[in-house]
Amino acid sequence: MVKTPDELALMRISGRLLASVFEMLDGQDLAGMSTLQVNDLVDRFITDDLAARPASKGQYGYEHVLHCSVNHVVCHGVPSRREIIRTGDIVNFDITLEKNGFIADSSKTYLVGDASPAARRLVRVAREAMWKGIGQVRPGAHLGDIGAAIERHAKKNGCSVVREYCGHGIGREMHEEPQVLNFGRAGTGPKLREGMVFTIEPMINQGTRKVSTEEDGWTVVTDDRKLSAQFEHTVAVTETGVDVLTLRRDETRFLARSA
Repeated sequence: MVKTPDELALMRISGRLLASVFEMLDGQDLAGMSTLQVNDLVDRFITDDLAARPASKGQYGYEHVLHCSVNHVVCHGVPSRREIIRTGDIVNFDITLEKNGFIADSSKTYLVGDASPAARRLVRVAREAMWKGIGQVRPGAHLGDIGAAIERHAKKNGCSVVREYCGHGIGREMHEEPQVLNFGRAGTGPKLREGMVFTIEPMINQGTRKVSTEEDGWTVVTDDRKLSAQFEHTVAVTETGVDVLTLRRDETRFLARSA
């Protein structure tokens, strides 16, 4: 759904607040923390420091404020006091935030301590793939342009793209139309219009793209147990291109390269 200028202004507020959550996490020593400790830290920061609402909490019956996906977990990992983040891990935190009735959604994969060169490479490729997709966003472009750019970059680097999960429209609801696939053909799909707001969130695997869901009904893992990495931003189509609503201060260089 196309947002009005007033609605976009409110979404930019939500996006800036969510960016600050990740900037807070950037300063944490994650090694040795449980994923539930990170969840509780983020819960307090959003509610107490930002006077906002963790939008994932209670959504679809989910009881936590974030998803945490460690190593071979692709997405939707559930925080636990028993899951301890260790040096060498990669961990994705997927967080949503609502302020003034509008929701922002973003995720980042962290390299914890001395991660292996292969893990570092995967995280780099996943981040670059997201920015390749963002670089396609402008009025008149097609949704297929985004997925094609993501898939092309992943395959060029010997990685695979998960197909079962994708980006989505967002606003007053966490999941709105359209779906934003991470694969496809350039020049296909609906045309982008100024005021559209959606997420771009590729999940990139070291090995097979095939995934399965564990018994908890949430946690999605790679079938071959190789690593998976994800990055996500909420973006708006502007008159001349794209506005990354959840942009963090350390990412301006990536935005310039994607243009």
